[in-house]
Amino acid sequence: MTGTVRTMQRMLICVDEGVSVSAIAEGGADAAFAFVLAHGAGAGMEHRFMTAVAQGLSARNVATLRFQFPFMERKAGGPDRPPLAHATIRAAIGQAHVVFPGIPLFAGGKSYGGRMTSQAQALAPLPGVGGIVFLGFPMNAPGKPAQGRTEHLHKVRVPMLFVQGTRDKLAEIGAMEELVHDLGELASLKTIAEADHSYHVPHRSGRTDDEVMVELLDAVVTWMQAQDGSCARPRPRLCGG
Repeated sequence: MTGTVRTMQRMLICVDEGVSVSAIAEGGADAAFAFVLAHGAGAGMEHRFMTAVAQGLSARNVATLRFQFPFMERKAGGPDRPPLAHATIRAAIGQAHVVFPGIPLFAGGKSYGGRMTSQAQALAPLPGVGGIVFLGFPMNAPGKPAQGRTEHLHKVRVPMLFVQGTRDKLAEIGAMEELVHDLGELASLKTIAEADHSYHVPHRSGRTDDEVMVELLDAVVTWMQAQDGSCARPRPRLCGG
């Protein structure tokens, strides 16, 4: 694959014995970066937001691997408990190193997906991951005060980018600014004016959701370009063998 050629490949990722999840790899072998993109608690990897992010990053020469968490694969129950979510993220990262060999790798995702990624990183470094991108970090449940969801971030030792809407009810923007300040030089914040947790903006903002998506994607790629994504490439766990 060369030039502007882009591919989309569906696959299964083995998480553990008896647990496999669907995934979609998208992007060219000539990509500058690769991004393991985890979905949120309310919608899976093929939600229109996830699709728009993957396609938009591919157009900016960033490959993606998006995947289902087991609870979404089962289409039943609430979000997975952290140990299973962490194991799924680690399996997806291992697969990304195989699908996009030698390409600097980042991880993260939407809301719950980004938070689970950072929790996994805080517990033990994610092999070969050069940074974490949070697309709407959920500091609290809707209408509730902060719930201790940020303490683990102080144990994350890779660069972090928080892309946060100023009307996000799951993270008051002042509290997010304070958090990023406290995290120090590893943390960066990109605010999206008037955007909510879904990056929707009201008509009075004078902008469209499509324009917001362009701003979001451009910010992510610019941040990736500023990071050192070089790292070792581990071997993945294979299903059935």
